[in-house]
Amino acid sequence: MKLMKPSRREAGFTLLELLVVLAIMGLLAAIIAPQVLKYLGTSRTQTARVQIQNITSALELYKLDVGHYPTQVEGLNALVTDPPTAPGWNGPYLRKESALKDPWGEPYLYKVPGQHGEVDVYTLGSDKAEGGTGEAQDVGNW
Repeated sequence: MKLMKPSRREAGFTLLELLVVLAIMGLLAAIIAPQVLKYLGTSRTQTARVQIQNITSALELYKLDVGHYPTQVEGLNALVTDPPTAPGWNGPYLRKESALKDPWGEPYLYKVPGQHGEVDVYTLGSDKAEGGTGEAQDVGNW
């Protein structure tokens, strides 16, 4: 049995065929990429909301044990490490110090007394400035 060599035409793809495939892939990327980026932005905002709820719950436990919220000077680190001014501390109230950073890598902001309640825990979003919409919006426990 004799093997037949494929003719030059059957050996591979032509440049035109490759360009058509690349153009189709480019169009798909242009259509899909904005949708994926939109979901990535909203997922970071949702992650921040959940983390802030966890921090707020930890603050409530801290208050039950110590009798007051951490001071502005002690900050949120009092949830992870025992501050010297907190008799009755029964923590850590959060497992890792990394839980005190927002999805954009910045530490959560803490105010006591807060403007919206006894304490405010919040992040300024991706733009690190007050206000904003989408991924740049402020997220807080209010």
